[in-house]
Amino acid sequence: MWLTLRRPFRPLNYPAMRAVLSRANSSLGTNWTLHDLRHTAARRMVADPRLSLVDVQWMLGHAHITTTQLYTEPATDEVVARLRDHHRDRKTADEMVRMPAVGYRPEVLETLLGPMR
Repeated sequence: MWLTLRRPFRPLNYPAMRAVLSRANSSLGTNWTLHDLRHTAARRMVADPRLSLVDVQWMLGHAHITTTQLYTEPATDEVVARLRDHHRDRKTADEMVRMPAVGYRPEVLETLLGPMR
């Protein structure tokens, strides 16, 4: 997946990739592991509509689809962000146009429910 920067170009082996990650962690003050990167890649692949869950299962080498399905569970911060966007986009009751649904006669609804603003 990753290649060396120097010739001869070849795939990075596990110890070399760990060394790269160790240097990055030292610079950034983080503690990421290769397994953390695997989880991130899995979540991104599951979120990609062009990939099926079976595609992601094959890529990750999972024997059971139920293992791959764990990555379909949304992260809490993602759910909170979507809910905030949802409520931010909603109109207040005063901003909404109160029109009866197609097929209902406004005069009948007004008789039954009172004036529709």
